[in-house]
Amino acid sequence: MRMDYFSDLVEQAIADSQVEITGDGSKFEARVISDSFEGLSTLKRHKLVYAVLDEHIKSGAIHALSIKAFTSKEWSDSGLAD
Repeated sequence: MRMDYFSDLVEQAIADSQVEITGDGSKFEARVISDSFEGLSTLKRHKLVYAVLDEHIKSGAIHALSIKAFTSKEWSDSGLAD
């Protein structure tokens, strides 16, 4: 339930994003696909996602978060797309 909540938060905050957050306890992995990442470094992409979830990181609800952020083209070119 919490993972869906976190996914919804990121989808609402980052334009036209598709988000999947998986994990257990307080350790999560986020895959975020959005063309708003176009031209941004990996660090800037991660900062955008962290900013959305900052309150939950500070509260300890999210202890560890691994982020993979792609544009839609990067995602389709990655060979990981479903």
